[in-house]
Amino acid sequence: MYPGVHAARFPDKAAVLLADGSAGLSYGELEEGSARLARYLHGAGLRRGDHVALLTANDPRTFEVYWAAMRSGLYFTAVNRHLSAAEIAYIVNDCGARALVVSARLGEVAAKIVPETPGVELRLSYRGAVEGYASYEDALAASSPEPLPSQPAGRDMLYSSGTTGRPKGIKPPLQDRQVHEPGETVASVFGPMYGFGEDTVYLSPAPIYHAAPLRFCGAVQAHGGTVVLMDRFDAEAALAAIERHRVTHSQWVPTMFVRMLKLPAEVRAKYDLSSLRVAVHAAAPCPAEVKRAMIEWWGQVLHEYYSATEGIGITFVDSAEWLRKPGTVGRAALGVIHVCGEDGAELPVGEIGTIYFERDEVPFAYHNDPAKTAEAVHPAHPTWSTTGDVGYVDDEGFLFLTDRKAFMIISGGVNIYPQEIEDALALHPKVFDAAVIGVPDAEMGESVRAVIQPAAGVDPSPELADELRAFLRERIAHYKVPRGIDFVDDLPRTPTGKLVKRKLLERYR
Repeated sequence: MYPGVHAARFPDKAAVLLADGSAGLSYGELEEGSARLARYLHGAGLRRGDHVALLTANDPRTFEVYWAAMRSGLYFTAVNRHLSAAEIAYIVNDCGARALVVSARLGEVAAKIVPETPGVELRLSYRGAVEGYASYEDALAASSPEPLPSQPAGRDMLYSSGTTGRPKGIKPPLQDRQVHEPGETVASVFGPMYGFGEDTVYLSPAPIYHAAPLRFCGAVQAHGGTVVLMDRFDAEAALAAIERHRVTHSQWVPTMFVRMLKLPAEVRAKYDLSSLRVAVHAAAPCPAEVKRAMIEWWGQVLHEYYSATEGIGITFVDSAEWLRKPGTVGRAALGVIHVCGEDGAELPVGEIGTIYFERDEVPFAYHNDPAKTAEAVHPAHPTWSTTGDVGYVDDEGFLFLTDRKAFMIISGGVNIYPQEIEDALALHPKVFDAAVIGVPDAEMGESVRAVIQPAAGVDPSPELADELRAFLRERIAHYKVPRGIDFVDDLPRTPTGKLVKRKLLERYR
């Protein structure tokens, strides 16, 4: 399905609204706006396989642009608004965008990239004027609301968050179907899995340019539910939004759980969260202590999946299974898991290696980077692909993540995975955020270094470092305890909660 089907049945129902109630779109408005924009783009010469890019804050109009692309056979690229002008221009150029839509809220950087993106033929800005861009609202008003005679399905082409290097465009093939026909993966797989339907009220607290928030919001609208967008994540505001909108479904990253768990007990108890039926989390491994605490607080509504923007495969686990297998990210629901060693050979159950998913074919390519695409494919099995994550599978087929291969520390010939140490630190009351990296060591090759952002009101000191080491020795092997602990004012994280270790490592190397 797509929103046009629901617009005919309940045109006045909210398809998307901001959590504070300041803006929104009904299904009738979403259908008309996306149809008008699709007509406008077609009139400007964009055809199936062309690209439209969007630079915006979390705004309901995002979905007019998204669905205009989805009903025109276009690729849709949402650009990370937190990047620098040069980085934004790189993505716009790299994806080959013929049209660029921007929010006037980001007018300064949008104007700055005009001379740096010469391939863009059509520029539109909404909610205000931006130098070098025509009015989005005027363009829609001048266009017909009549849907195009043919509406081939488009796809998103999103970029990795660049935690280990420059962002990479992930380009899936276009599907041979019309937009109203079944076949979209997230709507068809996750919709039934989590019970998306017309009664769904879905809270999205993360930036909408990220793959999971964008795709899940689209899936909710495909099933006729209501999307509630937060402008940005705030722990208490998220709880207030659940209560205010009687949210039934939501999606989070573990960092958000940590922030909410660290709210004062009286604040956590203040809000009615009884409407929640499903709280999905993904994007990064969740420390076992954090997840257990969330289940104790919210009940067995937590559902976890493991996937990637590349769409190589998916695993699922619900609360009951997780409590039986703490730390797992579930069993495969899309693709077959293989864990392989450095030589590419498949490893026995319980042994740690690189995680591959086997599909009928590799479902993506890195845009303009065939070498990186080739690196993601198993050398002996052309339908197995990986994103570089490391882990193991148990004898029941449950997958456990260890870390990303790129972040593994080799100290004295021993492999150490920072994630385990970071997980142990996550809920220490004096730690606001933590990262663990390997730093050069003349004797050991690398040594373990923890970089800590103390909690508010906590002063960094040698005594605090000793306290944290003692805390860790009770939870992990002593050889994994960081030799060095540094304190910083903040750690480099993406707005979606992923730690940008590349930037941290650059400080030390």
